[in-house]
Amino acid sequence: MEANRVNSWLTLGANFGVLIGIILLVIELDQNREMIQAQTRNDIARQLSEYLSMLGSDSQLSSLVRRAETGEELSADEAHQQFLLFTANKRLWENIHYQYRHGMFEENEFEAERTAWRFLINRDRSFARNWCVTRANYSPEFVVELENLLEKDVCTITQDE
Repeated sequence: MEANRVNSWLTLGANFGVLIGIILLVIELDQNREMIQAQTRNDIARQLSEYLSMLGSDSQLSSLVRRAETGEELSADEAHQQFLLFTANKRLWENIHYQYRHGMFEENEFEAERTAWRFLINRDRSFARNWCVTRANYSPEFVVELENLLEKDVCTITQDE
């Protein structure tokens, strides 16, 4: 009888220890998730900063962007350079969107990204035209996200131009 009672207490203690272990594991996993979110956010902020620094520190590139935004004529090489800049920009956005979909961005943080994207893609016809031509190269989820930010029928309008 005494052995059963001791065994019951030992089993209860072991079960309690397992429960405490599971709780500690959940806490550690949550901390790891927060750390990964912070690391991801930092990496993306660094990438955006490097992209903008590149544009700001290269006077020729900065001139190209300004002239393109004001509708000035670009040479074939400049147009290609602009195409590559747009592609790099959209790939960065696609990565941000991917990270958001996988829980690495809070909704309010991502809404700020959406606002910036909406502004950029709709203010520059050449960016919108580039998107319309290349959208098949991006993930379907990202395409839906960006299409929702475009002004109505922008791809139809830019194809007619």
